[in-house]
Amino acid sequence: MVEVFSGRTIVNKEGDLVDPEEALRNKVVGLYFSAGWCPPCRDFTPLLCDFYTELVEETEPPAQFEIVFISSDKSTEDMVEYYHDMHGDWLALPWTDPYKHELKKRYNITAVPKLVIVKENGQVITDKGRKQIRDQGLACFRSWLEVAEIFQNFKG
Repeated sequence: MVEVFSGRTIVNKEGDLVDPEEALRNKVVGLYFSAGWCPPCRDFTPLLCDFYTELVEETEPPAQFEIVFISSDKSTEDMVEYYHDMHGDWLALPWTDPYKHELKKRYNITAVPKLVIVKENGQVITDKGRKQIRDQGLACFRSWLEVAEIFQNFKG
């Protein structure tokens, strides 16, 4: 993941710049392709917030998980409003960064919402994160970790 966002800037909900190298190191990452104008996105985002809160903010130690929101909103203003009003305390790629188009292409994003779960190097664990969270709740995180471990073991 660090490699995916290498040389890029990501932001937190307050608009502060965050170093992706530091924020995403050793984590399973959810790339959340979404938009405020999209009813299914507005339906799923609160569920994702609950999932993230339980996993990262209410677990000791916090789970090694982070979300990066990649917006398909029509403007910076629309993205910021949707991000602030509905999203959890996770990270985002700035709306103005054209890299979002490259990410959509790389991960075959043809519609939103889409939650692609990746290892920190960008290797896909599953492109069905949304369905898995809906069907399995927190239990799906354990299976993502297991897949990440398997990838790690076969790296060489």
